[in-house]
Amino acid sequence: MAIKNTSDYIEEHIKAILEQVSVAELRRSELASRFEVVPSQINYVIKTRFTASRGYIVESKRGGGGYIRIGRITFSDKHELVRDLLHNMGTELSSAVFADILQLLFDEQLMTEREGNLFLAASSNEILGNDASAIRARMMRQILRRLDRKED
Repeated sequence: MAIKNTSDYIEEHIKAILEQVSVAELRRSELASRFEVVPSQINYVIKTRFTASRGYIVESKRGGGGYIRIGRITFSDKHELVRDLLHNMGTELSSAVFADILQLLFDEQLMTEREGNLFLAASSNEILGNDASAIRARMMRQILRRLDRKED
């Protein structure tokens, strides 16, 4: 069993809130105080764990009355999800974003855990070489196109 760190607990707390409301409005300072961390730790968790590639939309306002709004991106159907991913994907994908998209596809039941793990194994920098980010983006486009055909 993996040992959890503070960032894991912060992420779990925010996800628990999102299970109860569609959009959570949070204050950095309150979260930092609750978990006894500096506000930059909250920023780190938001920036790395609540990304668009993981299916979240984040709005942030800094300052005294600042807030963070986090919501889960919802789609009317699987086709819309795949089309949105295709439309918004760039020509390069880091291994982290590639993994996030695979996780999102798994969460939306468009891919099995085994399929996702096989794609992860085949998409490492070690396997893909110098042009890994561009190759990962082309791979993901093909995966999404295939999934989109499968959904019809």
